[in-house]
Amino acid sequence: MAEKGFGQVSPNPMVGCLIVHNGEIIGSGYHNMYGGPHAEVNAINSVKDAHLLKESIAYVSLEPCSHFGKTPPCADLLIQSGIKKVVIGSLDPNPLVAGKGMEKLIQAGIEVKHGLLENECKKLNKRFFTFINKKRPYVILKWAESADGFIASEDTKQISGLAAQKRLHKWRSEEDAFLVGTNTLLQDNPQLNTRLWKGKNPIRVAIDFELKSENKHLKFYDQSQRTIILNGVKNEISKGIEFIQIPDRRIDSILEALYQSKISSVVVEGGTILLNSFIDANLYDEIRIFKSKKLLLNNGIAAPKIDFAASSTEDLIDDNLTTYE
Repeated sequence: MAEKGFGQVSPNPMVGCLIVHNGEIIGSGYHNMYGGPHAEVNAINSVKDAHLLKESIAYVSLEPCSHFGKTPPCADLLIQSGIKKVVIGSLDPNPLVAGKGMEKLIQAGIEVKHGLLENECKKLNKRFFTFINKKRPYVILKWAESADGFIASEDTKQISGLAAQKRLHKWRSEEDAFLVGTNTLLQDNPQLNTRLWKGKNPIRVAIDFELKSENKHLKFYDQSQRTIILNGVKNEISKGIEFIQIPDRRIDSILEALYQSKISSVVVEGGTILLNSFIDANLYDEIRIFKSKKLLLNNGIAAPKIDFAASSTEDLIDDNLTTYE
């Protein structure tokens, strides 16, 4: 249930809720849109006979909130509904909640248990937990490389096949932001949208410390989606573009700027210098590599090198997708 909200609720966590009466599910709901009703609200509202709530158990994947945000506290709603028992997957790491929601339920006389499928619930919200606990976005490094290990060449810019390109555009609809470096911005003129997949466009972010891209008529500046330029010159919003000044090019500084912009996940798409900087700084959570089945015959820019075991591999017709977590 919770996973149905993937890509729609950030920077909030994904949450699912079931209402069970005498072993039968009588209500269900999930948090389906940032700013919209939470899972518990949708689940309780879906119960046709409200009288049954006093004899029911609520199962919720994340601790019910106890504070007023964009919506009222879900802990209060559960108390008002008369629910007799609440079973929680994982506690909420957000200091605004962090055990307070559970405590509020207990003080109201509701039986509470937590830790059911806790690891699975935490993994589901790994982006949210990383954002709260590490105060940075969940970082995914992504690149495509040829069968002989090159990321690009002068005469070949598109290495991946159509299935891999569609998968990439699906990811763009799911993650908060996509990040590129100065060379990629100037040389590849990327759009970073979801034209091959139905879904929302991500926030586009580029590192352009000296603002070499300004007034270059690049697609990044077409105002078609939210766009951030991290730079060393200025802080301003101009023609729909957010210029955010950072003190230096260090990965820590980049991630701090993204954290302050409430970006909870970012895919680093290139180029090689930027990808290697994240690898060298050991500041990433996941790596996704499209390995093409075609050769560039030792011609081009070498792909980054990693030396640990893959978590999974998948055949995508013209490419193999390898994931490292």
